[in-house]
Amino acid sequence: MSLVELIAQADERALAAGGLACLDRCLPLLGGDDEVLRPLWASLADGSGWAGELTRARDLLGAGRPAGDEAALLVHRMLESAPAERTAGALRPWADACSVASLGVHRLLDPAAGDDALRADAGDAGASPLVAAELRRQAMVLELLADHGAQGLRRALEVTVEGRRVLRAVVSRRARNTAEAGARAGL
Repeated sequence: MSLVELIAQADERALAAGGLACLDRCLPLLGGDDEVLRPLWASLADGSGWAGELTRARDLLGAGRPAGDEAALLVHRMLESAPAERTAGALRPWADACSVASLGVHRLLDPAAGDDALRADAGDAGASPLVAAELRRQAMVLELLADHGAQGLRRALEVTVEGRRVLRAVVSRRARNTAEAGARAGL
């Protein structure tokens, strides 16, 4: 099943988890602590406090602050546009937008991506490695929730943490390369 179909068929919990997972995997671009979104994950498991935890996360991550670059701006938009109302009707457009934004972030950061990477989508065999891995993670999170309900949340979080580690390494490498290029230019 395609990612678009998975989002279209997802229930409220899967939509919230799908959007939250995209945001969580991109967290390194906001410089946030890895645990800052954990209370939102907990609210998905027990059904409590989504709106309050969302406000707390926005405060901690500085939503509304100007972003440093295009990729960080996409992540800020994911956080800012998250609905306080945890219903399928409110979450579906957000989960879809988070999917697109997260893929955009991965395209922007993928060192193997060329100019054609921006046209790669879920069905495009031309997707760069980082984008292809993000597509797989997005689908896996939605499939885990569809197949296992609330019991799939733990595994969905594990998939998300793995993706965050990968993106953190990419962001770190990118910062090192930028610093080295700046040092060479200063010589």
